[in-house]
Amino acid sequence: MKPLVKRILIGVGAVVGTIVVGGGAFVAYQAHAFGSSMDTVYDVPVPNITVSNDPAVLERGKHLSEAVGGCLNSDCHGGDLSGGKTMEFGPLGRITGPNISKAGIGAAYSPGEMFRVIRHGIKKDGRSVRFMPSHEIGWLPDSDITAIVSYLATLPPANKPNGPIELGLMAKVLDRMDAIHIDVARRIDHKSPIVGPAPTPTAEYGKYLAKLCTGCHGNTLSGGPIPGAPPDLPIPTNLTPDETGLKGWTYEDFDRLLTQGIKKNGQKLNPFMPISSFGKMDETEKKALWAHLTQLPAKPFGGR
Repeated sequence: MKPLVKRILIGVGAVVGTIVVGGGAFVAYQAHAFGSSMDTVYDVPVPNITVSNDPAVLERGKHLSEAVGGCLNSDCHGGDLSGGKTMEFGPLGRITGPNISKAGIGAAYSPGEMFRVIRHGIKKDGRSVRFMPSHEIGWLPDSDITAIVSYLATLPPANKPNGPIELGLMAKVLDRMDAIHIDVARRIDHKSPIVGPAPTPTAEYGKYLAKLCTGCHGNTLSGGPIPGAPPDLPIPTNLTPDETGLKGWTYEDFDRLLTQGIKKNGQKLNPFMPISSFGKMDETEKKALWAHLTQLPAKPFGGR
């Protein structure tokens, strides 16, 4: 081998080695940062909450638990709060919503602690929850969160062991890069938490409801593959008024999508889309969400 070629190859090898070593150091640093953040104990006081037995409040809580909060979805805590089904995310890991009924974690939580979990994403021990979308639903007005807590307290105990929660290195790194959201509490302003307006069929209220869509469809709602997800996981669609999204759609098209899981072209949505929850939104919520989506800037598919 000629000396020059040999030196070039040695140099390339050194660069590649540096990249590999640097990449390993980057991953190790991000994984450590993730662990440190998850170990953080937040100084957020537990509010004084009194559960309500008012039928109207409980009905409101039931609606929000099913349609907005998603607490009773099979991918979250299940219809009886005994725990959701295990969701497989390939190299990211496995996630299972825990049993939060009176026979599970819920037995240890006071109404105020349950309120704090929803608003701040903080567990009884003061640390962050994992994956629970408090940063997407914590904006609900105090009365709505109290209604959810009150309704959940009426559900009977459900005996079922908790499923696995296993996070791979990739999940921890992507969380730190803000590509996915697992460490929830660090994404919430605990001193001045965002609180949304009262429900109205307006884009203003819809802007808050749309937070429920960002976990899958991205911060701009333009969809695209979820970072790090396995190839068999459905790819979220574009929800902006772009040619690749909802341009040309009517409210009736959108309503059928949410309630029946059928797209404008007649195709059925993949079951990964939680129609069992969003299909229970009332007219105020659906119209508000639609009003917000139609005023979004049009973004090409895949921008997330």
